[in-house]
Amino acid sequence: MSGQWDEEVDVLVVGFGGAGACAAIEAVDNGASVLALDRFTGGGATSISGGIVYAGGGTSHQRAAGFEDSAEEMLEYLRLETEGAVSDETLRRFCESSVVNLEWLESRGVPFNSSFCPYKTSYPTNDHYLYYSGNEITPPYRDKAKPAPRGHRVYGKGTSGKVMTENLDASARERGVRVWTQTSVTELLTDGSGRVVGAECRQVRPGLARTAHRLLSTWNRKLNIYYRPLGKQLDKPIRRIEQRNSVVKRVRAKGGVVLAAGGFAFNREMLAEHAPDYRKGSAIGTIGDDGSGIRLGESVGGATARMHRVSAWRFINPPLEMVKGVLVDRAGERFVNELMYGAKVGDRMVNEHDGHAYLVLDQRILDEAKKQLPSQTLWFQRLQMEILFRSAHHRADSIAELAGKAGIAEDALRRTVFAYNEVARAGGEDEWGKAAEYVQAIDSGPYYAFDCSLRSQMGYPCPMITLGGLTVEEGSGLVTRENGTTIPGLYAAGRNASGICSESYVSGLSIADCVYSGRRAGHSAATAC
Repeated sequence: MSGQWDEEVDVLVVGFGGAGACAAIEAVDNGASVLALDRFTGGGATSISGGIVYAGGGTSHQRAAGFEDSAEEMLEYLRLETEGAVSDETLRRFCESSVVNLEWLESRGVPFNSSFCPYKTSYPTNDHYLYYSGNEITPPYRDKAKPAPRGHRVYGKGTSGKVMTENLDASARERGVRVWTQTSVTELLTDGSGRVVGAECRQVRPGLARTAHRLLSTWNRKLNIYYRPLGKQLDKPIRRIEQRNSVVKRVRAKGGVVLAAGGFAFNREMLAEHAPDYRKGSAIGTIGDDGSGIRLGESVGGATARMHRVSAWRFINPPLEMVKGVLVDRAGERFVNELMYGAKVGDRMVNEHDGHAYLVLDQRILDEAKKQLPSQTLWFQRLQMEILFRSAHHRADSIAELAGKAGIAEDALRRTVFAYNEVARAGGEDEWGKAAEYVQAIDSGPYYAFDCSLRSQMGYPCPMITLGGLTVEEGSGLVTRENGTTIPGLYAAGRNASGICSESYVSGLSIADCVYSGRRAGHSAATAC
């Protein structure tokens, strides 16, 4: 048997992003020998993320910022957000372990900071690292659970996901985790009983091909963030190197294989099959988020759940002033509290309003938004808003004219704006629960309409990630079959698994789930040796 293997370890981790690194560290800390494989150089989607970890229950940073929180309040809030994605018992464990998991990250070199952002934002500036990253302060959530800021941003300039993955990578290697980069798993290997005992993979050969593969994948990752059509030009050369310049290796895993290879936002065929309404969105992550880990699990009998769930992020602030406008569909009707988190806005936009939305505001709101722009945004947010402010919008001297230019039902839009203005002049919350301080009459022309649709015609991309994945036994992370039985030796974590954030999403919940489910899978696989 041993002669058939190129390598033997206790635990094999497929994918070395946030979930994979956490699984590897937890496994080695529990006495296992660990090998992690990554198609590129590690980090995954976590490395290009904002580095937000959703944590609560009384973290040291919450307390330092003057906020009280409890696991019970966090649980009550997340019950509304997760909508039954996991059992109540698992959700409770997630909340009760939140403080410990954040401390676990810090003890492995991931830095956080207690500076609180005093205004609602989709992502804070470099001055702030603790903020309300979801819908905690909007109804009905604030009515069910005491609001507390739970978005813990990794301390670092710009989008700080890279700081997180670099420190997890270093911590893993210091503990003895071996990492094979530029290595793709092509097949899971099973024994006669159906137990997963290892994997076959293809590793790019050393030399010029390996160097080219690394450089092309690095540029591909960067270009995909800013302009996917250009990044897409590098997809085929990368695959060509993998197919023509790689060597096949077989790795035995005595304790088990952990699948942690990300979602499937970059797999157009899988999107068409499971979530066709989202094909016009802008995938965020890396081309490694192609569903390969999920397909590996399915190949040995693994079932999937919530594959239709996708999180499309339609952020309309910062600057915060923008939420004083009204977001309407093509019929001219409002459909959401503009203060809500972008994923909730995107969900309603796509699933209830055919993916169309337009933010309508007036010159007074726009002028104030421009004043807020320098202090409330990072460079990438500022660049996008500058483009929108300068040219990517419709402008008109009346609401009726604006409706015609934007393709919105004129009579309905006039009624919507009139009703909103009446509430603004009377004071108090509006019908959607938007606080009075953000309800301002739209009556100072000219008027503007920003196309916020899933496929915006105004150069305003709507980022998205997939949420569904392989079903798992919630106590161990073992992948399960359609009949609910587990597949011995196979675990899944992060976006390879259906988990905490697989029904809905707020900033930081996916990475927090990567930590929780990654540690769970790593521990289970290590103790199964």
